Amino acid sequence: METKETEQEKKYFISALLVNHPGVLTRIAALFSRRGFNIETFSACATEDPSITRMTMTLIGTRYNMYQMIKQMDKMQEVLKVGCANEMDCVYRELLLAKVLAGPKERSELSEIAGIYKARIVDLTVDSLILELTGTPEKLDAFVGVIKPYTILEMARTGLTALARGTHVLKDRDCYSDHIF
Repeated sequence: METKETEQEKKYFISALLVNHPGVLTRIAALFSRRGFNIETFSACATEDPSITRMTMTLIGTRYNMYQMIKQMDKMQEVLKVGCANEMDCVYRELLLAKVLAGPKERSELSEIAGIYKARIVDLTVDSLILELTGTPEKLDAFVGVIKPYTILEMARTGLTALARGTHVLKDRDCYSDHIF
């Protein structure tokens, strides 16, 4: 059995509902920074209720560390609900925009690659194009690996977003720990 000292690190996806006030996201980020965690991805937006913000973060750590961080977040007055999305059946998505150097020959090759990955060409100029792809982080990583030889001029990723499948909703969870251990 693994102890908290020997436990392996992995990616965790933390979702939270927060009061939509200025400075709340900064306080959350500072909480993780003070404890030595790097936030890999961060996504936040207003929800169906404009007074509430949904935040999803990707972090690397042990299960014990994530449990402790979730407990710390839960103590914050602005945090309404918080949970680890890894422990639930969720749909995960991320958006990628990539501007690629592309002359006439490369355009047709990139168009074929885009079709395979179900990416869209959303902008086209004489010497470049912008590709848009939505999917899991693994799908986006694979796509970037395939288009890398074509000279990526710029790239932007939104960060992961996650929602539980079915009728399960974060705001109805009784406590953060019901899906942690």
